[in-house]
Amino acid sequence: MQIKNLPREFEIARPIVQNIEEAGFEAYFVGGSVRDTVLGLDIHDVDIASSAYPAEIKKIFKHTVDTGIEHGTVMVLDHGNGYEITTFRTESGYQDYRRPDKVTFVRSLAEDLKRRDFTINALAMKENGEIIDLFDGLTDLKNNLIKAVGNPEERFHEDALRMMRAVRFASKLDFMVEVNTLNAIKNHSELLEKIAVERIHTEFVKMMLGKNPLKGIKDMLNTNLCNYIPGFKNHLSEFKSVLNINNLYLENESQVWTLICYQFGLNTKQIKSFLKAWKTSNQIIGNVTTMVCALRAIQTKSLDNMLMYHTGRTLLNSTVQLALILGMSIDANEIISEYDSLTVKSRDEIKINGSRLMSLGLVKPGPIIGKLLNAIELNIVNKALMNNEDSIIEFTKKFLKE
Repeated sequence: MQIKNLPREFEIARPIVQNIEEAGFEAYFVGGSVRDTVLGLDIHDVDIASSAYPAEIKKIFKHTVDTGIEHGTVMVLDHGNGYEITTFRTESGYQDYRRPDKVTFVRSLAEDLKRRDFTINALAMKENGEIIDLFDGLTDLKNNLIKAVGNPEERFHEDALRMMRAVRFASKLDFMVEVNTLNAIKNHSELLEKIAVERIHTEFVKMMLGKNPLKGIKDMLNTNLCNYIPGFKNHLSEFKSVLNINNLYLENESQVWTLICYQFGLNTKQIKSFLKAWKTSNQIIGNVTTMVCALRAIQTKSLDNMLMYHTGRTLLNSTVQLALILGMSIDANEIISEYDSLTVKSRDEIKINGSRLMSLGLVKPGPIIGKLLNAIELNIVNKALMNNEDSIIEFTKKFLKE
């Protein structure tokens, strides 16, 4: 097979491959960019594998960076772009089920490709677009199959994260995991405990944001992978209930965790603990606690001005989308319209702040200022107080008397 019209990302990288070949070595485009090009999908990073050793690559190119030289990777800088060139290699050991104990540089493309995870990721492409397919990956792409290269038991022992990658690709591409590969995942699912949660987190979120996340969820349940990720073992029935959602399509990580925490019935304290176990960012934790609160209010029809105000338009819009996905009977446009009609959208829009009130001699520094500002904010958001200086001053005088 030969790709006639190469994506621009490959076209501008072709001189790199050509320079390596002119120096007497082999070089190929490899990995997900080749797979996605065959599938007609957009590509991002372009990776290159070569028979040249790192020192030899550094002799060929003037501008290089040792990004992972111990594993054979050198970045070549060219016209503002960076290309990672990795030497063909074999790996052995894997005592921790994560990293090879030994990496050996080789000159053989076949030896390099056979250590890769799945046949659809073991494709190589010459700079002219000719595909090198040593493990029938093109057939598996045509048949929509995720299939391990060689013995799946060995592949998952080498890196147990590959089990999560399998279900992630099933979701991302809307493919099926081949039966022997799926059985191997089930046989070795407990090895996932050996993997850093940050790596699992990345694959799980990508799976939930895929074209068909229900496939990934179903595979995770059927292979028992859910038993070995933080916080899921005691909520398997709730996670399984996600399979009842029609047309599940999520747009961002905050929606992913909001859906999970909502389905699991977690309160604010439990949400924070759960997401910290997943090593999520503080920003995501804040977003999710806010969105779950708003989602429950939408579900119980108790969404008020103050909750919309604290949620903000962006998170509220994501929450409304999630409510629709969950089949809640709501008027999404009405909710967003109600938010848009709020007098203020943040405390910065309130016409008087604490400093101004003190400068007017209405209040002295102390805890009372916080209580006063909260009361002003609440009344303006609930449209019980006009957002102008005179009205706020009058409200302040009455508040302090009471």
